[in-house]
Amino acid sequence: MSLSIPADRAQRPAAPPHVLDNPAWAALTGPHARFAERVGLAARYPADVSPFTALSDPADPRAWEDLALLAGRGAAVAVSGARTVPDGWELVESGEGVQLVDTSLRAEPAPEAVALGPTDVPEILDLVGLTKPGPFLPRTVELGAYLGIREHGRLVAMAGERLRTPGWTEISAVCTHPSRRGRGLATRLVRAVAAGIRDRGDTPFLHAAAVNSGAIGLYESIGFTLRRRTTFLIVRTPGAPGEQSRA
Repeated sequence: MSLSIPADRAQRPAAPPHVLDNPAWAALTGPHARFAERVGLAARYPADVSPFTALSDPADPRAWEDLALLAGRGAAVAVSGARTVPDGWELVESGEGVQLVDTSLRAEPAPEAVALGPTDVPEILDLVGLTKPGPFLPRTVELGAYLGIREHGRLVAMAGERLRTPGWTEISAVCTHPSRRGRGLATRLVRAVAAGIRDRGDTPFLHAAAVNSGAIGLYESIGFTLRRRTTFLIVRTPGAPGEQSRA
């Protein structure tokens, strides 16, 4: 006599990982592939675009081997999604973050916002240096659309697009000059950047440091929802700096 297994107990294949579980890899092997410097199962942005590197699977030792080849011996690199490092690697710094996704954001243009581009980079870097919203490099502005608000010709607030994966775009570099805070400038820019993202069929998401309760509370109040907690590591590849790595 054969026994039937109830449908709810039948073994089912594991669901594939969500694209936002490894957004840097999804970006560098997808919409941002034109920026990718890649060796096998590891990829990174050019050093003047973004500090992020990505592993196809942080649990795969082969991906770490490829990252060592890509970065070179004794190099410090930023890795997301990993909690531990293989033997021979040095953990330089670690941090905890959160990932939030748009679930009920009111996206709308901001008439006072202006598009920012390469000629605005010196002002952008000054504002970023003052407010420290996260890494921003000379070519970060090439990753997507950036919007700013100027008062008397001076850039006082900005926000823009960073990681872009299939179906999703990250809002980043959200900052306001300390003398202009409390007026809703950042919120208006986030809504405006989100409007552009939605217009092309993507959904906005963003990251914040887990300790930045003020920013997280603001994002939740305007329609973002916590999706997951994240880790961020600065690691050093094995070997002494400048040693010749194998091809």
